[in-house]
Amino acid sequence: MQEVRVKKLRNNARLPVYGTAFSAGADLFACLDTPVTIAPGETKLISLGISVEIPEGYAGLVFARSGLATKRHLAPANKVGVIDSDYRGEFFVPLHNHGAAPQTVEDGERIAQMILTPYLTARFIEAEELSDTVRGEGGFGSTGTK
Repeated sequence: MQEVRVKKLRNNARLPVYGTAFSAGADLFACLDTPVTIAPGETKLISLGISVEIPEGYAGLVFARSGLATKRHLAPANKVGVIDSDYRGEFFVPLHNHGAAPQTVEDGERIAQMILTPYLTARFIEAEELSDTVRGEGGFGSTGTK
């Protein structure tokens, strides 16, 4: 298990926590002085009150929590947040209300989840031709639905 350093920027901040022993994503918690209400169609930046030292060669991917998204229609506005290993600032989640009713986020509420994952960097080079595949140039929907 990899140790990852987390700095609390506010007293009421919480460190990311895995819900179960087999959870891929660690829950991220709102860090608020007062509750925040998000109107339908509105996005608000929600503080987590932490900064994280993501290891070199890894990225933090921030995803919606399925229960919050399906039951309360709240999900990250950018769909998936990407946190680079050299970022040391405060973490925020831009929560968007996709529903028809206002939603209130409370301090300490689990609002997103983060997966730490290794990544590769590439050197992109221009090429005259690319190798052939069975799919070829088939675009959206080209592999069928069943």
